[in-house]
Amino acid sequence: MKKIIISALSLAFVTSAIAQLAPPPTEKKVQVAILFDTSNSMDNLIDQAKARIWSIVNEISNLRYEGELPTMEFSLYEYGNDGLAATDNYLRQVLNFTTDLDNLSQKMFALKTNGGNEYCGAVIDKALTDLKWSTDQTDLKMIYIAGNEEFNQGPIEYKKSCDKAKSNAVYVNTIFCGGYDEGKRLHWYDGADCSGGDYFNIDANKEIVHIPTPYDVEIQTYNDSLNSTYYGFGVEGLRKKEMQVQEDGNAQDMAPSVAAERSVSKSKKGVYKNSSWDLVDAVEEGKDINEIAEEQLPEEFKNKTDEEKTALIEAKKVEREKYQAKIGELAVQRENFITEEKKKRAEKGEEIDDFGSSVNLSIEKRATSNGFKKEVNTP
Repeated sequence: MKKIIISALSLAFVTSAIAQLAPPPTEKKVQVAILFDTSNSMDNLIDQAKARIWSIVNEISNLRYEGELPTMEFSLYEYGNDGLAATDNYLRQVLNFTTDLDNLSQKMFALKTNGGNEYCGAVIDKALTDLKWSTDQTDLKMIYIAGNEEFNQGPIEYKKSCDKAKSNAVYVNTIFCGGYDEGKRLHWYDGADCSGGDYFNIDANKEIVHIPTPYDVEIQTYNDSLNSTYYGFGVEGLRKKEMQVQEDGNAQDMAPSVAAERSVSKSKKGVYKNSSWDLVDAVEEGKDINEIAEEQLPEEFKNKTDEEKTALIEAKKVEREKYQAKIGELAVQRENFITEEKKKRAEKGEEIDDFGSSVNLSIEKRATSNGFKKEVNTP
């Protein structure tokens, strides 16, 4: 019998080759596509969404799958707008799936309404066709479509779109802006039910309820300090840094509580990720700062030795983590305050029933059924 001798070097090579052939570990995802009716009557709905988007982000960021934070991807469509082409069924993709939360905020705040024909089946079908949905059946895949006209309008039957969603384990959740029974009559209930999703009705004209807390101002102060640890590099660096500040302003213009929600999202590591333009995030994800061309660096990092650049990055990373931790501590106290305030208002018969609360309710419900668990924070 011949003996086969494999050297340690050869064994290492074979092991490496096999590892490269093996598929990488599957990363759990939560994918959310938001489909807005942007006809004339929907201005208040859009405002509700602007006010609640960071609450939705924070709701998803509390989910864990086997202890791990999932990757969040958001997409945005508008439909029912006369400013869009009739040949495209009066709809368009505003934003493809992205993890860039500032971009999501910017696109949402830029939405404008203009009367038109609302083809729900068409926009659902478009989102299912255009977007790269996960093939993992246990990933959480959600479509939220909001509007106030008949659900069965247009050239594409909504039942066919819902069947397509169901076959891909995508939940279609419908949010009718009007009375519960009216939404059922106009097929919004069936539009959700046929895919296994949830049906909600809200008053789109209802004034947005904000709950101020004693922690909002301090959170905002730490947010400003957090921003000081971001260093844009490359072509996109300056623009994206300006966008970060602009979206802080958009949130603040809605209400201090909205700005606080955004700050909480920004404080969560693995949620607010900017490695494409921020030096600290980029280096943490493996980029070598010493390989970046001098002209691509922010002023603070120019004319420094390799050692000085590395030391400066490390100092900024520590500084950022300090501010993130401070916001995180305040966020827990803030959330406890809001929970108690909601209980008091509920006892008085007051309810916070809007776009954000509907989305958060269904996310928690469907996430649990897909094996996700909600992480409960305590002070």
